[in-house]
Amino acid sequence: MNPLCCIAPVSLEHAADQLHEHPQRILAGAPPATPAPKQDAVVGVLHKWVNYGKGWRSRWFVLEDGVLSYYKLRGAGAGGVAVSPAAAAARVIGDGSAVQQAREVAAGAGKLWKPFGVIHLKVSSIRASKSDDKRLYIFSGTKTLHLRCETEEDRNAWIDALLAAKDQFPRSQTSNDVGSMADIMLSSEKLRARLLQEGLCEAVVRECESIMMSELLELHNHIKSQQQQHSILIDRLRQLETEKVELERTVVHETKERETLGYANSRQSDFYSVLSGGSTTESDPDTASHMAEVETEEDEVTYFDTRDFLSAESLRSASCQRRELIAHGFGSEYVGDSVTNTVKTTKYPFVLRRDKLPEPKEKEKHIGLWSIIRENIGKDLSGVCLPVYFNEPLSSLQKCFEDLEYSYLVDHALHWGKQGDSLMRILHVAAFAVSGYASTEGRQCKPFNPLLGETYEADYPDKGLRFFSEKVSHHPMVVACHCDGRGWRFWGDSNLKGKFWGRSIQLDPIGVLTLQFDDGETFQWSKVTTSIYNIIIGKIYCDHYGTMRINGSGQYSCKLKFKEQSIIDRNPHQVHGFVQDNRTGQKVAMLIGKWDEAMYYVLGDPSVKPKGYDPMSEAVLLWERDKSLNQTRYNLSPFAISLNELTPHLLNKLAPTDSRLRPDQRHLENGEYEMANSEKLRLEQLQRQARQLQEKGWRPRWFKKDDGDSYRYMGGYWEARETGNWDGIPDIFRQNSLSPGLH
Repeated sequence: MNPLCCIAPVSLEHAADQLHEHPQRILAGAPPATPAPKQDAVVGVLHKWVNYGKGWRSRWFVLEDGVLSYYKLRGAGAGGVAVSPAAAAARVIGDGSAVQQAREVAAGAGKLWKPFGVIHLKVSSIRASKSDDKRLYIFSGTKTLHLRCETEEDRNAWIDALLAAKDQFPRSQTSNDVGSMADIMLSSEKLRARLLQEGLCEAVVRECESIMMSELLELHNHIKSQQQQHSILIDRLRQLETEKVELERTVVHETKERETLGYANSRQSDFYSVLSGGSTTESDPDTASHMAEVETEEDEVTYFDTRDFLSAESLRSASCQRRELIAHGFGSEYVGDSVTNTVKTTKYPFVLRRDKLPEPKEKEKHIGLWSIIRENIGKDLSGVCLPVYFNEPLSSLQKCFEDLEYSYLVDHALHWGKQGDSLMRILHVAAFAVSGYASTEGRQCKPFNPLLGETYEADYPDKGLRFFSEKVSHHPMVVACHCDGRGWRFWGDSNLKGKFWGRSIQLDPIGVLTLQFDDGETFQWSKVTTSIYNIIIGKIYCDHYGTMRINGSGQYSCKLKFKEQSIIDRNPHQVHGFVQDNRTGQKVAMLIGKWDEAMYYVLGDPSVKPKGYDPMSEAVLLWERDKSLNQTRYNLSPFAISLNELTPHLLNKLAPTDSRLRPDQRHLENGEYEMANSEKLRLEQLQRQARQLQEKGWRPRWFKKDDGDSYRYMGGYWEARETGNWDGIPDIFRQNSLSPGLH
């Protein structure tokens, strides 16, 4: 038998002090600490908030040994909940069929389930809702549980049980509990007697006792070190918990104070949340904007509510004083360190254009969208044939020109460059790049997919523009455009890839847009991703998100971030970014606003300003969307309404491939839905031959690929238009005359 198995408990600390004085006998001084009484387990059914898609879901909660665990309820036939014997005989809070069913599931468990979530109450805080007497909240270091009981009495019972479980770990006892682990008791009496019985001399016995005590003292020192580290960790957790609670109270207080004082204080904190790339969150547990816990097993999508930042009211009030400085007749104003420069608005002739679409001649039919798209989920959108009812009376070629609705921003950028102000030039170019998305708000229908070789011209002397676009490739579907302004040129090509995802459509643009001024400075950028949501159920809406980089050939470039909208976003469509010096890499200005409303700028790098600086007080308006009412079911802006207008004067000048001569689009505009649908089907039959035509060597008429594999306008269209010489231009619509009436 090993002699060390005879060791009995004795205090190591006492042994360390007495080893050299009485090595032959070391006795314990005090009995081990008595553990705290154990609390009875508590169980019951609570409603837990999952997310805005799932809402409140019933969960089986078990409170035992200071740990709150919860399990999913899937019915008695799907298995049971793994509960300990103590939990099986626990006190039940609540009554009713839900509790009875949960207890039957737990009692008849066929296999063990792991808890779906675990909360350690030792480092958590519990609060009751102030606005709902049935709700409570549990805050841990990583998540927040929103819970709801059936009655107020049940909530009070749960709060009492949770607080009692948390009180099992008082701060004053933590070190003692750990210290008792090191209070190991030891006696060498039996060891000495056994060694003497074996005939060993006193010196050998003392040496054995010394060796044993040395090893035990080393173990004791190691345990004491672990104890100290544990105490430091516990103290740090308590400190973090205290700071967290204080921070929550402070934010709640400041939020209420800001609501009382208005937006003056909130603008500053909201601005700094943008600089960090995030958004502030509500800290009041009674608001519905707390981050919902993610349950990845059952939820395909989880939405997180964020606090509003940079609201329209805040931006308008911030720039109101600056806008008052802008005199009538001036397009914009830039207040520098000592000099105020102005740019006058370019004057163009007035052209009368239509302001509404024709009244529909037929009543539109409603068809089931799901029956059409369920077989096409995940497919390329360009390969899916939809009835004409899902179109708006515009083609993709015309939509390209719609990006130039606010071309006056480019005119202003031209004049700023002439005055030597490159910073104001790129600020207006950035506003122009964002403004192209303004007209997409509320647009639920898709444009017509052009036929191969289809073109569109827009001669707008009232804007100083001549625009031309052509479908240059069928597979992949590529549209190229070119626009001549007064002192600048704009061109690009776009290969738009779209896919159905059941509940949404995702559109990813591929291509580069180029803006070049007569002085040689060039800017290039690409569009961001567009998604259309709630295709099956709910209100259809579109959103644009991603990063847009505007690369300039001169001194400055710009980076804009389009924030993706969540389903519960109360302040959507946000855009923010910076202008950067290409030579030094320094941020010289900030841009902020909404793509469907307005864009503002702030000079300098506000992120390096001293604390207390309110940058929004210096925000200057760059661009604001035209607020004219939309007068059609397609939610077209007045500018978009004018794009498909066809007058007798135009009819005699247009190329036979112009989108305004397309019969199905014209019938749809007139509200002749049956004829529009039949014509669309006829043209799609012709379009199926386009790929074979392209593979045989077909080339676009007015555009040609450059060295960078992009399409550039070769010229000649406007000259052919002046002479009316359309020789070699095919009648892609295969009609001798325009059957619908002209409007």
